[in-house]
Amino acid sequence: MHVTRWAQRQMMTFHRRIFVQQIYVVQTSDPDVLITLPDIVPTSCCNCFRRLSNVNQICMKRKRGVDHEEKTKEDTSALTSTATSGQKPKCYTYWLMKSEPDSRIEKGVDVKFGIDDLKACEDQTACWDGVRNYQARNFMRDDMKVGQKMFFYHSNTKIPGIAAVCEIVKESYPDHTQFDPKDIHYDASAKKESPRLFMVDVKFERMLKRFIPLTELKQLFLKHKDSGGPLSNLALFTRARLSVQPLTKEEWDFILSLEDKEPDSSG
Repeated sequence: MHVTRWAQRQMMTFHRRIFVQQIYVVQTSDPDVLITLPDIVPTSCCNCFRRLSNVNQICMKRKRGVDHEEKTKEDTSALTSTATSGQKPKCYTYWLMKSEPDSRIEKGVDVKFGIDDLKACEDQTACWDGVRNYQARNFMRDDMKVGQKMFFYHSNTKIPGIAAVCEIVKESYPDHTQFDPKDIHYDASAKKESPRLFMVDVKFERMLKRFIPLTELKQLFLKHKDSGGPLSNLALFTRARLSVQPLTKEEWDFILSLEDKEPDSSG
């Protein structure tokens, strides 16, 4: 049997053998891959392994070509977990959430949902469904709490920007769209007993006194990046692909203050 396949099988066995105290490392033909496995290696294969004395120093190296979903999971772990780093994660209580105000047909369905659509909903409240990015999903599932505020951001439109303030009124629960084969967000691998996608409910609170466009926010971001201002690490530009983005209180307060200022005097 090829040693790499054998090693992978042994590693699965390792996770079920809590008495193991030693670990070996397999050096495969791929220089980017190391496979760790337990001290249950047959004598005949010992020339394939190198013993390491300190188990705590052993780690699994990934191949460089990690797909976006896996990389997103790794990035999320760095933000929300203290298991490996021992550092206290940031606790976010403000959010910016993107939605498309203009009609766009995807798989025969119009994905349009702007602030006017939210206002037209019963009690001006709606579920925020269809979030497929795992980091965005984790923010909704793990960090969003009832009473927290969010900016309603119009994306994928002629003039993108922040239109309104909303409130989180229901914490995370399974996103129903993942179970519907007719829905564009259907996920065949999702099961009701182990859902993959989650959503929250949001309620319209008020429109901003003026629309704050992306171009204005970008100018401020570039200015603050050089000067160390409150928007120097704004996720809208540092994690632009996320549809659900965390904001610090300093970022929230600064952006909210812009509605009372003229665009050219807001820096």
